[in-house]
Amino acid sequence: MKIFGTTIGSDLVAYFILAGVALVLGALIALSYTVKNKRYSKSFVLALFAMPVAVMTLLLLVARNSWGAAIAIGGIFALVRFRSAPATAKELVSIFMSMIVGVAVADAKNDANTLVVAAIFTAVSCVVSIVFNTTKLGENRKALKTLRITIPESLDYNDVFEDLFEKYTAQHELVRVKTTNMGSMFQLTYEIVLKDAREEQAMINDLRCRNGNLDIICAKVVEDEKAL
Repeated sequence: MKIFGTTIGSDLVAYFILAGVALVLGALIALSYTVKNKRYSKSFVLALFAMPVAVMTLLLLVARNSWGAAIAIGGIFALVRFRSAPATAKELVSIFMSMIVGVAVADAKNDANTLVVAAIFTAVSCVVSIVFNTTKLGENRKALKTLRITIPESLDYNDVFEDLFEKYTAQHELVRVKTTNMGSMFQLTYEIVLKDAREEQAMINDLRCRNGNLDIICAKVVEDEKAL
């Protein structure tokens, strides 16, 4: 086996070299995922780190018989994590990036140039991940917020706040109605975009006068983990 022009006679030595490369590239992917990213677990970072060497080892073990079967088994291995927890699009992409690195490193046994491909792919993937984590690129420019208002059942929720929404919001939509307090109250959930973020408190004060000073919650929309 040759790696960058150097002949390696022992398959075991070759494996350790490839495993070392896979671990380094996996570490880079894992570290780039954590940069400015507040929503991740230690176990997921470990999975990104270990995935390339695991996939590489799996492919080397079964590649003599069938590369197709090897890739299929690698795909099953990568998707095990998502049977117990919902995955975001970012997590799915990160997992597949780690898989691709593992496949590329494993193929270095046949062509050492794929190590260069793996290194370039890792570098590009890490840069893209860091850019998206540290900037607002791709974010919705509208300040979409969730507004939850509790009202007594005596109020007609269809138009009780319409004039206030026309005054303070650029857009609003009633997305959920829920009964609460043994059915004596309604909890209304709206998605709104304020005309002026500085008027949020004024809007809440006006809403309190309208709903009898019951609970009102206005919060930033939390990303749905199941959304792609």
